Amino acid sequence: MMQNSVILVNAQDEEVGLMEKMEAHRKGLLHRAFSIFIFDGKGSMLLQQRAANKYHGAYLWTNACCSHPHPGEGVHAAAVRRLEEELGFTTTIEKIFDFVYHAPVENDLIEHEYDHVFAGQYEDRIRANPEEVMDYRYIDMEALKKEMDVQPERFTTWFRIAYPEIEKWWKGKWEHQ
Repeated sequence: MMQNSVILVNAQDEEVGLMEKMEAHRKGLLHRAFSIFIFDGKGSMLLQQRAANKYHGAYLWTNACCSHPHPGEGVHAAAVRRLEEELGFTTTIEKIFDFVYHAPVENDLIEHEYDHVFAGQYEDRIRANPEEVMDYRYIDMEALKKEMDVQPERFTTWFRIAYPEIEKWWKGKWEHQ
């Protein structure tokens, strides 16, 4: 049960309990999550296309990795673990911001997450787990913005919500290099 549980939190990200993951998503209860954004040396973003068997967001494009820490697991440690599980690599990641969102998603589920956002750089071998990832690609930020403007439905809800903040962070980091 523990690995299928999410950590319920309040608006200050203080733990208030545990709940089975699907139940938390059916009820739309606020829980702890993380999202990882990976860039190559030129500032292009790594996207993954979610696998067909995902409980929501199947076939949609999104950031490199996102998930929930296990009970008792630190958010940074969970992010490093999950990046290895989904994409088969490790790299240094840093927390860049967090945000809370509440949004309906596929299969009558609700994402209500206190999302810790990490970023890192990587451009070596990717060994994507086919249970998690259908495809992946690096994309220039300008091309990504255009693609999202034309076909937003091809991207996960949380990615579309987080993108404006990621873009601001990216401009501060990459535009002056």
